[in-house]
Amino acid sequence: MREPVNRTILLLDIEKFSRRDDVVQAVLRRRLNHLVDRTLEAAGVEPTQQYREDRGDGLIVLLSGDVAKTALLRALLTTAPDLLHEHNLLASDSAQMRLRMVLASGEVAHDPHARTTGGIVGHDLNQACRLLDADVLRAALAARPREHAVLAVSAPVYEGIVRHGHRGVRPELFRPADVEVKDGVLAAWIHQGDGQPADPGPARAAETAAAPGPVPRPSSAGAAPPSPEPEAKAKPEREPEPEAARSAPVFHFHGNPVVHGSFVAGNQHGVSGGTVHGDVVLGGTEGSPA
Repeated sequence: MREPVNRTILLLDIEKFSRRDDVVQAVLRRRLNHLVDRTLEAAGVEPTQQYREDRGDGLIVLLSGDVAKTALLRALLTTAPDLLHEHNLLASDSAQMRLRMVLASGEVAHDPHARTTGGIVGHDLNQACRLLDADVLRAALAARPREHAVLAVSAPVYEGIVRHGHRGVRPELFRPADVEVKDGVLAAWIHQGDGQPADPGPARAAETAAAPGPVPRPSSAGAAPPSPEPEAKAKPEREPEPEAARSAPVFHFHGNPVVHGSFVAGNQHGVSGGTVHGDVVLGGTEGSPA
């Protein structure tokens, strides 16, 4: 086995690859290699600076230590999604391609054997592969049906590159994620992808939840707003007069009239026979002026 050397580790995996038939799988493998070619070219990576290993539904790419991780990260965030968009825009439903991507770094050794291919080994490489297969990364891609890829970076890449905010790299768009692996918990950072800032931390979320809402203004100082009263029924401006009062005739007598027979009108007060002294009013309503 050769001596381990520091390498930048790039892993890519096609979502739902095993559900496609052989013809579609072959097309997707060719498109994936084309995408990696163009992405590495955009990052300024020369053919002599890279090693690739075919994993069937994905690729392992190792880059030499003199490749700038900042340039590679920018290409993964811009060039790769654009190429995926172009492919999916023209591809059929069965040939759509979405990727999980991991960018990590660490010590990797090459242990080739006769009549075999591959042979790269190393703890850091194993951890990166576990991150690529983690449920949290699969769930992140599944939760973004309109996006073509999801990118996660290891803790060393985040601490050494991302958090410093180099050109084209926005640290606020990465959120932390803990990945449970066989020997513990692996720290990683997942890019939000669509330009939305990462979720606020627990302290910020608690502060937002505790913020008071708008308080209603009282009707007077120190007094609570009055409770609504039941709507009162509208009263007529004037009670209608009885029909008899509106239609009864009114008789006015002055002096000393002599009444023969009976006169009845208004509210049934009348005079029957006899002599009446003074003024007499018959009809109208009781209590009305003469």
